[in-house]
Amino acid sequence: MVKVGFYVANQFPAEVDVAARLPLIIEQVRTARDAGYASLWMGQHYLTAPMQMLQTMPLLTRLIPESGAMLFGPNVHLIPLHNAMQLAEETATMDVMSGGRFILGAGIGYREEEFIASGVTLKDRVPRFTEALTVLRGLWSGSAVTFHGKHNRLAGYTTSLTPVRKSIPIWIAGVVEPAVRRAARLGDAWMAVFTSTVQEMRDLTATYNDELKQAGRAEPEHRPLLRECYVARSHNAAWAECGDAIKWKYDSYFRWGMTGQEGGAKVSFADFAKDRFIIGDAAFVQEELARYRDTLGINHFMMRQQWPGVDQDKVLYAIKALGKISAALR
Repeated sequence: MVKVGFYVANQFPAEVDVAARLPLIIEQVRTARDAGYASLWMGQHYLTAPMQMLQTMPLLTRLIPESGAMLFGPNVHLIPLHNAMQLAEETATMDVMSGGRFILGAGIGYREEEFIASGVTLKDRVPRFTEALTVLRGLWSGSAVTFHGKHNRLAGYTTSLTPVRKSIPIWIAGVVEPAVRRAARLGDAWMAVFTSTVQEMRDLTATYNDELKQAGRAEPEHRPLLRECYVARSHNAAWAECGDAIKWKYDSYFRWGMTGQEGGAKVSFADFAKDRFIIGDAAFVQEELARYRDTLGINHFMMRQQWPGVDQDKVLYAIKALGKISAALR
């Protein structure tokens, strides 16, 4: 069964009145909820100026009343930058506030300035990440936790609040083989990210399946995938309505070094978008979702469908159209 999640755009150009955008975000989430979306997500970064950014956990908390029965969470939370004890209590609080719907989307991060400002070194991000997951699960259980690691030390401590489910699912993002193997060993799901091509995902899916088998772990309930997705009345209209806005987004990512490109100079944006973005009319988008499902086993799509510069009425049309496509694939 194919499920679709809504990925909120929480980054904005310097000239945008962010406060005026909040009612639009709320309307988008309500529309996704009413269209049958299964989940709600948004990303996390710091020090993004001149790009403005609403912070993830406060905005997610604001959206809990709008989200109905949707699963929700950060995608991804930059685990190495945060104190595991504090994160355990904050995420338990969000799980309780939502009646047990919180998912922790987890990643290790890549932007050097975020690590420098947090007093954390990039070389420590993997051990900090793995230690944090141990501490989180221990504290969520409600048991007294004793842990003596390099980055976390607990001496029989117990958290002040436990999640509704006595644990919280952790979905781990990964774009390279070591990260995917780590997701198979430590996560409740592996999230393939926006920038992986279908061929790259084929290879990484084989790696993930292999590591699951070696670790003796069961098939996960969710096989999630992050994608830029936009549905319009025609293929050309879709690209005309959202193409420039998505390019603005990825120009920022390229400058941050996410893909190892400088300003996108090594490949044109059109070539970069091929086999990564799902943009077109309803028939094309439905064919693409079926292709990902049938070739990669994807059953939970997390779709970013709005970017600064795209008119709200067109965004709402795209959200409703994708809801109908998802229903047709169930």
